[in-house]
Amino acid sequence: MDLGWLWWLGAALVLGVVEMLTVDLLFLMLAGGAVAAAFAGLLGAPLWLEILVAALVSVLLLFGVRPWALAKLKSTTPDAKTGVDAQIGRPATVVADVSDRAGRVKLSGEVWTARIERTGVVLPAGTDVVVVRIEGATAYVAQPETPADPSQPYGPATQGF
Repeated sequence: MDLGWLWWLGAALVLGVVEMLTVDLLFLMLAGGAVAAAFAGLLGAPLWLEILVAALVSVLLLFGVRPWALAKLKSTTPDAKTGVDAQIGRPATVVADVSDRAGRVKLSGEVWTARIERTGVVLPAGTDVVVVRIEGATAYVAQPETPADPSQPYGPATQGF
């Protein structure tokens, strides 16, 4: 009995591991072709037929299944913002008067250096603000345009979080 089908099964496993590292669904489709070739080999097909089965099934999976599966994967995977990007739009409280030159705000439990972009404006301690952008370790803040709504934990600037 020919054990060539085990090579195809081994190739499918290797391609599956590579897929786990890339999550692009490309190597998964190739692994599907290798599994189909392993079945063909298990049934006693000659090598040329195994290669043909692997190629045909891989192409069918790549062009028939992968676009749909990739769209489904991307639609269910949220674009999670991390680091400083996650802080943009969040509420903060002024702890030391904020002007266009200096200030401090409490943001997500941490005290940050803060600035306001408008010159001549000073926000006193205790004022609720929203983070507009972050440059380095400085949070640029602005007063929210509408009063804070308690039903929206991060205010109107971050709906959808």
